[in-house]
Amino acid sequence: MGRGIATLVCSPLQRARVTAERVADALGLPVLVDEGLREASFGAEEGQPMTDWFVRWIDGEETPANAEPFPELRRRATLAINRVLALPSPVLVVAHGALFRALRAEMGLEANMRTPNATPLFCRPGAAGAPWDLIPATELA
Repeated sequence: MGRGIATLVCSPLQRARVTAERVADALGLPVLVDEGLREASFGAEEGQPMTDWFVRWIDGEETPANAEPFPELRRRATLAINRVLALPSPVLVVAHGALFRALRAEMGLEANMRTPNATPLFCRPGAAGAPWDLIPATELA
């Protein structure tokens, strides 16, 4: 059931923490929190539909007023994941859509892909210089 998960880390935001706590209860693990896994701030576009502004933001062409630039999110997400990967593995990370888009970009994958909420994915580094593999946990033997 737990696929050998040794560590569970989540965003400090309540919606991620609630999910992480439910999973942690099932796995018998404590929940660790990493501030770097918090969702991006979308500034003036907070709460708005992800229309053209969102694509321009991911492409680094435009950042809404008072929002976190996508390149900064990529740096923050990468630092957080590097901290998390130093913990006992395998590690389960519970975070947010924009953060995962930033990680996809760092993995050499298409960044602007929507992943349904609560979709467990196994992330595996690709061969030297190749993009990472994202495998739905349901497909792992």
